Amino acid sequence: MIESMVGPNEVAAFLHRHGWGDADRRPMAGDASARRYERLYRAGNKDAGQGLLMLAPPGPMATEFITVAAILDSLGLSAPRILAAEPDLGLALVEDFGDDTYTALLDHGIPPLPLYELAVDSLIHLHRHFSPDGAAARLPVFDRELFLNQTMLFCESYLPTVLDTVDDQAIESFRQAWTAPLEQALTVPNSLLLRDFHAGNLFHLSDRPGVRACGLIDFQDAGVGPVTYDMVSLLQDARRDVPARVTAACLARYTAAFPNLDPGLFEISYNVLAAQRHIRVIAIFARLAGQGKPDYMAYLPRLLALLGQALGHPVLEDLAIWFDRHLNAVIEIGQQPRQ
Repeated sequence: MIESMVGPNEVAAFLHRHGWGDADRRPMAGDASARRYERLYRAGNKDAGQGLLMLAPPGPMATEFITVAAILDSLGLSAPRILAAEPDLGLALVEDFGDDTYTALLDHGIPPLPLYELAVDSLIHLHRHFSPDGAAARLPVFDRELFLNQTMLFCESYLPTVLDTVDDQAIESFRQAWTAPLEQALTVPNSLLLRDFHAGNLFHLSDRPGVRACGLIDFQDAGVGPVTYDMVSLLQDARRDVPARVTAACLARYTAAFPNLDPGLFEISYNVLAAQRHIRVIAIFARLAGQGKPDYMAYLPRLLALLGQALGHPVLEDLAIWFDRHLNAVIEIGQQPRQ
């Protein structure tokens, strides 16, 4: 069994305190995070319901999950209900959304467009109704400094895997190439930024109406930031190809919902944050590979292709020149999206 940092006895005591001491615990497949889940089944009584046990490092991770879940619920979106929680132990019992993740449904041949349109409608609803006050005022702000610091992980974790040497001048020119694009990326409105809003973290809840049919998880790293970011997460997925026609339809659907949003600024922000996200994820996957988890590198060709596509935008010309100079054998600039 996967246990949190508090140990198996504390986990068992937590379950007992909250009425789940007799539950059958079944570990679920993990991801790249420090958080793990177990599916709980009431012993001898399937009608008593199921839940998920979330095991995380004690402290902020569980607290932030609970905070963002409450915000999403207050806005009429479907975050898992919190059945019980003790953040100081890194433990929580949350609602089980079942098995109908977008990933599972798409892998079984469900047409993608209705699912992606529902996800976009959820973002539209969120961006119309979110207000950065109350509990949301304590969330981190995704500003230029944060985005820039994330991009520098690329130099630390990925470049040493493909270059014999990485000199300080190259690193500084990489940093400088981001300055102006990130400033332009932040000219769109801010809202709640969920950060990992993609098919693996979305559920289709067919018994719920409207945008509540889209179940949301893995939002503990949320903050306040540009509205374009979660559109990038959804439509430029590291783990699966999104058809170009679906991407185009979803972008049109979102921008049509906000007629006062400058389409040119949206396009710039979308492409800059696409490049930023792909670079951050490449760095994370390279780091995980160095920690004995090489499976994540299977996503590298897709990420490099998506990065090359984003670098074809004129606003990223200086960064494209940097890649052409230092990594021209690794990435093709300005390639067309996959169909």
